[in-house]
Amino acid sequence: MINPEIASHIRKDPYANWLGATIETIEPGYSRVSLVVSESMLSFHGMGHGGLVFSLGDIAFAAASNSHGQTALALNVAVNFLRATALGDHLVAEATEVRLGGATALYDIVVTEKIVNSWSPKVRPRSILSAKPLSELEQGPGL
Repeated sequence: MINPEIASHIRKDPYANWLGATIETIEPGYSRVSLVVSESMLSFHGMGHGGLVFSLGDIAFAAASNSHGQTALALNVAVNFLRATALGDHLVAEATEVRLGGATALYDIVVTEKIVNSWSPKVRPRSILSAKPLSELEQGPGL
């Protein structure tokens, strides 16, 4: 179980809230985030925008990687889009810590469509850890 203050801080993410993403679960090194694809989230191809799917994975990654209370930021991210998403899809992103050590950590993120349980992208971000506790972020930007 994580510190309730850390969970509260993570759940106040302005971008996640603006996007309509729900941070369902936050545990040490793990999170689950979901949203339903609306018309405003479609690309000009009429399918879910890749940036939306990336954002959902990034929100899950941010929650999981910061769940320890230490500031963690993305160092790099690789995404493999395995299928297109569509209007009305209920997307679920699960971020799982693979390795935590030293100044970096590695996570796997899988985004699935809840109804048919099929993979959309597979995301693998690496984070860089700051010596700054997460609670100090409210004081302003910078590591």
